[in-house]
Amino acid sequence: MKQIKILQVCPYSSGICGVFQRVKQDSAELEKRGYSVTIFSSNITKGTNKISKPEDHIGNIKIKRFKAIKLGGESYMYWNYTKEALKLKPDIIIVHNYRHLHTTQALKIKKKLEKKGHNCKVFLVTHAPFVKKNTSRTKVEELIVDLYDKSVGRKTINKFDKIITITTWENKYLQQLGCKKEKIIKIPNGIPNIFFKVKIIYPKNKIKKILFLGRIAPIKNIETIVNISNKIKANFEIVGPYEKKYYEYLKNLIKEKKANNIFFKNPVYDIKQKIKIIDSADIFILTSKREAFPQGLLEAMARGRIVISSDTDGPKEIITDNKNGFLYPRDDLDILIKKINNILKLNKKQKEKIQKEAIKKAMEYKIEKNIDKLEGLF
Repeated sequence: MKQIKILQVCPYSSGICGVFQRVKQDSAELEKRGYSVTIFSSNITKGTNKISKPEDHIGNIKIKRFKAIKLGGESYMYWNYTKEALKLKPDIIIVHNYRHLHTTQALKIKKKLEKKGHNCKVFLVTHAPFVKKNTSRTKVEELIVDLYDKSVGRKTINKFDKIITITTWENKYLQQLGCKKEKIIKIPNGIPNIFFKVKIIYPKNKIKKILFLGRIAPIKNIETIVNISNKIKANFEIVGPYEKKYYEYLKNLIKEKKANNIFFKNPVYDIKQKIKIIDSADIFILTSKREAFPQGLLEAMARGRIVISSDTDGPKEIITDNKNGFLYPRDDLDILIKKINNILKLNKKQKEKIQKEAIKKAMEYKIEKNIDKLEGLF
């Protein structure tokens, strides 16, 4: 039987990138199931101006990176992979990130392959970019997004064989674009099995630890942590790669506020080390201005942490307030302070109940379930 060739296409394949984590994890699971998987991306390292090496691999999975020109925003750029894709002749192309040039490029590749007699399906994984009044975009960028949706989006959305959403709340936006209901299937980001297999360790800290684990960037709104730190009897640990200007801004703010209970740590790339850091914390915090699908939040829940997050679209889909975690209005620091202080006062029985519910929710996102759904599309 012919081995099915799968091409995954995403903006980045180096640096800390949530989209690439999805691509990497799905690719590894698909490769285990006997598929031939290749990853194409730009040659830029996420969050930096560094150029990554042109070729790489994860086990038997080949990664090829292409010279890219940034056109605006964090990830909007142009890079051409048509020639290499035609040479590869994939049976399935999975493109990640709606509104990016590499996604519509895949439709043209499909057409060229079919003209040559090679059948190819193209699936688009949206990654939930449909937040209105996006706090990370300028007015001009919002206008461009609106124009794209009304022109390119409407013309191309039904040309994909399937639209894979990572959340439920995206559906209404896709249908506003004219996307047919039968085209849409939800396959969220998955949690690797190791998060459930490694024995959970709960800390015995004399001083409670509240953990932020992720990119240190303006969209994550980490100044919220600085602004509340003096009202909380706990240490805050901030772990992740940082944008230099934002990091300097935070350091100055910490100095100004005399926030002596905030500590920065270098990013962690090894998954076992990541689990150790999560397990060292009592509470996991997410203060983002927006979150489509917070992978780190779910990973913390899988490790039985008590989580608290701003009430943006992604966390609201995962957290049931006061049941498996806690939500607070994004800009209401008084409520956030009150909720954290209440969490710190929970007794053992109350904590165990929330921790159990958090693990139960995270188990809904085990990666095998997602790959079963994806494989069903093939």
